[in-house]
Amino acid sequence: MVDKFVAFIPVRSGSKSIPLKNIKNIAGRPLVYWTIDSAVECPYISKVYVATDGEEIKQAVENYDKDDKGKIIVISRSPETATDTASTESAMLEFAENYNFENIVLIQATSPLLESKDLTEAIQEYDKYDSMLSVVEQKRFYWNYNEDGSVSPTNYDFNNRPRRQEFNGNLVENGAFYICSRKDLLKSKCRISGKIGCHVMSEKTYYEIDELDDWTIIESLINSRNKSL
Repeated sequence: MVDKFVAFIPVRSGSKSIPLKNIKNIAGRPLVYWTIDSAVECPYISKVYVATDGEEIKQAVENYDKDDKGKIIVISRSPETATDTASTESAMLEFAENYNFENIVLIQATSPLLESKDLTEAIQEYDKYDSMLSVVEQKRFYWNYNEDGSVSPTNYDFNNRPRRQEFNGNLVENGAFYICSRKDLLKSKCRISGKIGCHVMSEKTYYEIDELDDWTIIESLINSRNKSL
């Protein structure tokens, strides 16, 4: 039987900004565990594939600290898809060419504020679209440079500045997850294509872990969330 939804979490060992950041402890657990949680706890996802090129990461994932680890499968990621310049799509395509499934849920380990309810709600809406991505709504006023060095607003009229409650704002990718079919991925070579839908997440999930400053902010947010549970 072909799995309808599988999660795919690509993690590589060569991070330069924060060495081995995917298994570095944040809020008491390896970073990748938080996104594994969201996938494992989503009832629509039957398998969680973690693709890595590093033995230390493989061992850490195999030692995942919760009982419901039966969904997790650690697979190898080729060196070619794990370089600084390799695209995430290259790892996704490598996976799609070697495994059979209907739909892939790409989850980024650097978005530990993702929760299973986000994945569940997105999958419930997915049948209306060809692909989906996670976003946050930001009610901010954006400006761009003109050719002469001056600036102009891009999403509002400063002569009629809207009140926050009347302003629709903008949708911004937060990079937490993407959903598409295996068929469309292999055809388009891209994680999103066709009719695209979105799932709106909390604005605090805008943060991704790329630098040490991000680490401090997100760890504080995880601890705050855990205290409220």
